[in-house]
Amino acid sequence: MRKLTYFIACTIDGFIGDPQGDATSMYQFVDAPFLEFLTAEYPETVSAQGREMLGIDAENKRFDTVVQGRGSYQIALDVGVTSPYGHLREIVATRSLAEPPHPDVELIADDLVGRIRELKAEDSPLGIWLCGGSVIAGQLIEEIDELVIKTYPQVYGSGMPMFGAGFEPRDFELNDLRVFDNGVFVRTYSRKR
Repeated sequence: MRKLTYFIACTIDGFIGDPQGDATSMYQFVDAPFLEFLTAEYPETVSAQGREMLGIDAENKRFDTVVQGRGSYQIALDVGVTSPYGHLREIVATRSLAEPPHPDVELIADDLVGRIRELKAEDSPLGIWLCGGSVIAGQLIEEIDELVIKTYPQVYGSGMPMFGAGFEPRDFELNDLRVFDNGVFVRTYSRKR
Protein backbone atom coordinates (compact mmCIF):
# COMPACT_ATOMS: atom_id res chain seq x y z
CA MET A 1 0.00 0.00 0.00
CA ARG A 2 1.27 3.46 -0.90
CA LYS A 3 1.88 6.15 1.70
CA LEU A 4 0.16 9.50 1.92
CA THR A 5 2.78 12.03 3.05
CA TYR A 6 1.86 15.50 4.25
CA PHE A 7 4.96 17.43 3.15
CA ILE A 8 4.40 20.95 4.40
CA ALA A 9 6.13 24.17 5.43
CA CYS A 10 5.17 25.83 8.69
CA THR A 11 6.24 28.39 11.26
CA ILE A 12 7.63 27.53 14.68
CA ASP A 13 4.11 27.94 16.08
CA GLY A 14 2.61 25.55 13.54
CA PHE A 15 0.99 27.81 10.94
CA ILE A 16 1.25 27.04 7.22
CA GLY A 17 0.23 30.55 6.24
CA ASP A 18 -1.17 33.80 7.54
CA PRO A 19 -4.95 34.03 8.16
CA GLN A 20 -5.50 34.21 4.37
CA GLY A 21 -3.05 31.35 3.69
CA ASP A 22 -0.14 33.46 2.42
CA ALA A 23 3.23 31.92 3.32
CA THR A 24 5.52 34.03 1.15
CA SER A 25 7.38 35.33 4.21
CA MET A 26 8.89 31.84 4.53
CA TYR A 27 10.53 31.99 1.07
CA GLN A 28 13.48 33.96 2.43
CA PHE A 29 14.74 30.77 4.13
CA VAL A 30 15.02 28.77 0.91
CA ASP A 31 18.75 29.43 0.57
CA ALA A 32 21.29 27.42 -1.45
CA PRO A 33 21.98 24.65 1.12
CA PHE A 34 18.29 24.15 1.84
CA LEU A 35 17.38 24.18 -1.85
CA GLU A 36 20.14 21.63 -2.48
CA PHE A 37 18.54 19.38 0.15
CA LEU A 38 15.08 19.79 -1.36
CA THR A 39 16.21 19.08 -4.90
CA ALA A 40 18.25 16.06 -3.82
CA GLU A 41 15.70 14.50 -1.46
CA TYR A 42 12.33 15.79 -2.68
CA PRO A 43 12.84 16.97 -6.28
CA GLU A 44 9.21 16.42 -7.23
CA THR A 45 8.07 18.99 -4.67
CA VAL A 46 9.69 21.77 -6.70
CA SER A 47 7.10 23.13 -9.13
CA ALA A 48 7.52 22.52 -12.85
CA GLN A 49 8.28 26.21 -13.35
CA GLY A 50 10.82 26.17 -10.50
CA ARG A 51 12.47 23.05 -11.93
CA GLU A 52 12.79 24.74 -15.30
CA MET A 53 14.14 27.97 -13.81
CA LEU A 54 16.67 26.12 -11.63
CA GLY A 55 17.64 23.60 -14.30
CA ILE A 56 16.47 20.63 -12.24
CA ASP A 57 16.16 17.51 -14.38
CA ALA A 58 15.60 14.91 -11.66
CA GLU A 59 13.36 11.88 -11.69
CA ASN A 60 10.59 11.67 -9.13
CA LYS A 61 12.17 10.14 -6.06
CA ARG A 62 9.35 9.77 -3.52
CA PHE A 63 6.02 10.76 -5.10
CA ASP A 64 4.17 10.30 -8.37
CA THR A 65 0.95 12.03 -7.30
CA VAL A 66 0.21 15.39 -5.66
CA VAL A 67 -3.04 16.26 -3.90
CA GLN A 68 -3.84 19.82 -2.96
CA GLY A 69 -6.78 21.97 -2.04
CA ARG A 70 -8.22 24.81 -4.06
CA GLY A 71 -6.40 27.46 -1.98
CA SER A 72 -2.99 25.92 -2.70
CA TYR A 73 -3.87 25.45 -6.36
CA GLN A 74 -5.14 29.04 -6.59
CA ILE A 75 -1.60 30.33 -5.95
CA ALA A 76 -0.56 28.83 -9.29
CA LEU A 77 -3.74 29.93 -11.07
CA ASP A 78 -3.15 33.51 -9.91
CA VAL A 79 0.09 33.60 -11.93
CA GLY A 80 -1.43 31.87 -14.96
CA VAL A 81 -0.12 28.35 -14.22
CA THR A 82 -2.75 25.64 -14.63
CA SER A 83 -0.46 22.63 -14.09
CA PRO A 84 2.07 23.55 -11.38
CA TYR A 85 3.32 19.98 -10.93
CA GLY A 86 3.11 18.61 -14.46
CA HIS A 87 5.76 16.00 -13.64
CA LEU A 88 3.24 14.40 -11.22
CA ARG A 89 -0.36 13.26 -11.42
CA GLU A 90 -2.19 16.35 -10.13
CA ILE A 91 -5.37 16.17 -8.07
CA VAL A 92 -7.19 19.21 -6.70
CA ALA A 93 -9.90 18.95 -4.05
CA THR A 94 -12.45 21.65 -4.88
CA ARG A 95 -16.15 22.26 -4.96
CA SER A 96 -15.82 25.62 -6.66
CA LEU A 97 -14.20 24.60 -9.96
CA ALA A 98 -16.58 22.81 -12.34
CA GLU A 99 -14.01 22.05 -15.03
CA PRO A 100 -10.26 21.51 -14.67
CA PRO A 101 -8.24 24.46 -16.02
CA HIS A 102 -5.74 21.93 -17.43
CA PRO A 103 -6.52 18.52 -19.01
CA ASP A 104 -3.99 16.75 -16.74
CA VAL A 105 -5.50 18.08 -13.50
CA GLU A 106 -8.15 15.90 -11.85
CA LEU A 107 -10.76 17.66 -9.73
CA ILE A 108 -12.40 15.97 -6.74
CA ALA A 109 -15.57 17.54 -5.35
CA ASP A 110 -16.84 14.68 -3.21
CA ASP A 111 -15.46 11.69 -1.29
CA LEU A 112 -11.87 12.86 -1.06
CA VAL A 113 -11.12 10.14 1.51
CA GLY A 114 -12.43 7.46 -0.87
CA ARG A 115 -10.29 8.77 -3.73
CA ILE A 116 -7.19 8.83 -1.50
CA ARG A 117 -7.85 5.23 -0.46
CA GLU A 118 -8.06 4.27 -4.15
CA LEU A 119 -4.74 6.02 -4.82
CA LYS A 120 -3.10 4.34 -1.83
CA ALA A 121 -4.23 0.93 -3.10
CA GLU A 122 -2.57 1.42 -6.50
CA ASP A 123 0.54 -0.55 -7.35
CA SER A 124 3.40 1.94 -7.44
CA PRO A 125 6.76 2.23 -5.69
CA LEU A 126 6.15 5.97 -5.21
CA GLY A 127 3.83 7.64 -2.74
CA ILE A 128 1.27 10.43 -2.68
CA TRP A 129 2.19 13.94 -1.63
CA LEU A 130 -0.41 15.97 0.24
CA CYS A 131 0.71 19.48 -0.64
CA GLY A 132 -1.89 21.45 1.30
CA GLY A 133 -3.91 22.96 2.65
CA SER A 134 -5.27 23.00 6.11
CA VAL A 135 -8.86 21.98 5.34
CA ILE A 136 -8.03 18.91 3.25
CA ALA A 137 -5.28 17.92 5.69
CA GLY A 138 -7.99 17.93 8.34
CA GLN A 139 -10.27 15.82 6.15
CA LEU A 140 -7.46 13.36 5.42
CA ILE A 141 -5.85 13.25 8.87
CA GLU A 142 -6.72 9.58 9.38
CA GLU A 143 -5.22 8.66 6.00
CA ILE A 144 -1.87 10.43 6.56
CA ASP A 145 0.95 7.91 7.02
CA GLU A 146 3.90 10.29 7.18
CA LEU A 147 4.58 13.92 8.04
CA VAL A 148 7.53 15.83 6.60
CA ILE A 149 7.46 19.23 8.27
CA LYS A 150 9.76 22.00 7.08
CA THR A 151 9.80 24.40 10.01
CA TYR A 152 10.94 27.95 9.30
CA PRO A 153 12.26 30.23 12.07
CA GLN A 154 9.25 32.51 12.20
CA VAL A 155 6.31 32.94 14.55
CA TYR A 156 2.99 34.12 13.12
CA GLY A 157 0.91 34.23 16.28
CA SER A 158 -2.19 33.29 14.30
CA GLY A 159 -2.95 32.06 10.84
CA MET A 160 -3.79 28.89 8.96
CA PRO A 161 -3.03 25.81 11.10
CA MET A 162 -1.42 22.67 9.71
CA PHE A 163 -4.67 20.78 10.24
CA GLY A 164 -8.14 22.23 10.02
CA ALA A 165 -9.61 19.46 12.17
CA GLY A 166 -11.27 19.04 15.51
CA PHE A 167 -9.36 18.06 18.62
CA GLU A 168 -8.26 14.44 18.89
CA PRO A 169 -4.72 13.33 19.76
CA ARG A 170 -3.01 11.29 17.06
CA ASP A 171 0.43 9.79 17.64
CA PHE A 172 3.40 9.94 15.31
CA GLU A 173 6.98 8.70 15.76
CA LEU A 174 9.97 10.89 14.93
CA ASN A 175 12.13 9.16 12.29
CA ASP A 176 14.48 11.90 11.18
CA LEU A 177 15.54 15.44 12.00
CA ARG A 178 17.64 17.63 9.75
CA VAL A 179 18.81 21.06 10.93
CA PHE A 180 20.13 23.82 8.65
CA ASP A 181 22.37 26.75 9.52
CA ASN A 182 19.66 29.23 8.50
CA GLY A 183 17.43 28.03 11.34
CA VAL A 184 15.22 25.74 9.25
CA PHE A 185 14.68 22.20 10.43
CA VAL A 186 12.95 19.31 8.72
CA ARG A 187 11.26 16.63 10.80
CA THR A 188 9.99 13.34 9.43
CA TYR A 189 7.39 11.40 11.38
CA SER A 190 5.60 8.12 10.70
CA ARG A 191 2.09 7.40 11.90
CA LYS A 192 1.74 5.11 14.90
CA ARG A 193 -1.14 2.78 14.10
